[in-house]
Amino acid sequence: MIDFKIFSSIHDVPNGWDQLPVDDLFLKTPFLNALENSRPSNISTYYVAVFSAETLVGIAIVQRVEMYTDDVFRKTSNTFFKRCGKVLISNIVKGNALIVGNLMHTGQHGLFFNTENIAQTEFLETLSEALEQLSADIKSTFGKKIRIIAFKDYFETDTIHKSKDFFRSKNLYKAQLQPNMIFKINANWSTPEDYIKAFNKKYRRRYATARKKAMHIQPRELNLEDVERYSKRLYELYENVSDNAGVNSFKLHKDHFYNLKQELADQFKLFGYFLNDDLVGFYTLILNQQNLETYFLGYQQDLQQVHQMYLNMLFDMASFGIKHQFKQVIFARTAMEIKSSIGAKPFSMQIYLKHTNNFIANTILKWVVKYANPIRNWEERHPFKM
Repeated sequence: MIDFKIFSSIHDVPNGWDQLPVDDLFLKTPFLNALENSRPSNISTYYVAVFSAETLVGIAIVQRVEMYTDDVFRKTSNTFFKRCGKVLISNIVKGNALIVGNLMHTGQHGLFFNTENIAQTEFLETLSEALEQLSADIKSTFGKKIRIIAFKDYFETDTIHKSKDFFRSKNLYKAQLQPNMIFKINANWSTPEDYIKAFNKKYRRRYATARKKAMHIQPRELNLEDVERYSKRLYELYENVSDNAGVNSFKLHKDHFYNLKQELADQFKLFGYFLNDDLVGFYTLILNQQNLETYFLGYQQDLQQVHQMYLNMLFDMASFGIKHQFKQVIFARTAMEIKSSIGAKPFSMQIYLKHTNNFIANTILKWVVKYANPIRNWEERHPFKM
């Protein structure tokens, strides 16, 4: 018999949660505990456990996202779209969404099931029942109607796309998202110097220029005490970048980086950029099995271009991946062109979603998705020798 249970705290999930054969740190309890302790104010996480004859065979992370104008549009948002957006969000999106996955990070970090114990369609049908119950519970407890349901971030090669009949029966449509930029590390590169030697002349010069502009910047890894000490400044630098995004569906909790460092220890890396002993930038990495996942970053806006901090961060992230023998560096979406200039390649991703009201709302929702996550025309760079 297939059954499910829903938990509102990671502390209550079954003991076998971390024993499932899943190679994804984002689905493990240390990360989920850190996320629970420092979640954005508009996101709550639920944990679905799927059982077959009382044996845990699958899990899912479901985030309840409260979508309101101030959470979505930032200081740099286009004024016209911001006005239109207020109307759309108040009538179409405003309220609650259920996201199967982690809205805070690019990639499929929302579900796992053991194919030896349960078929994909059976797992998805059970998860759909859990979403229906969760929607009813939220309506009963908080008086909020779930307006949007989404399964997020699947590569084109993901087996979930084989369940077309399931998504069609649930009225979930597939939408294209910006690609995930992934840097595949050449097995012949044993040092960052090997990576730089593989550049053609143009991009070797670009690398040299970037490093020269950052010659007065001192990178340094921060330990737990450092993260606590610089907590306020780290958040200011994060906000500089986050608020400049124009459209964003959440804002991190002020203690997010500290909680991640506390829970993940050496699996979470935070590197600060110092200029005359002042913290002027930082980037974070999550060590996820053979994948090096880039996470949030921040920098002082007036110094970014002068010292090419963002480009140097990309080089430093790639170099870390090479030094520590990762298979690939996940650079996530956004800034595709500059990420391609250091060797990352685009990998298409899709999302399945629906509005729970009617066809017209779904049509408008498609427009909102395209505005919030537009498929931009961009020129892919090719930095390596042919």
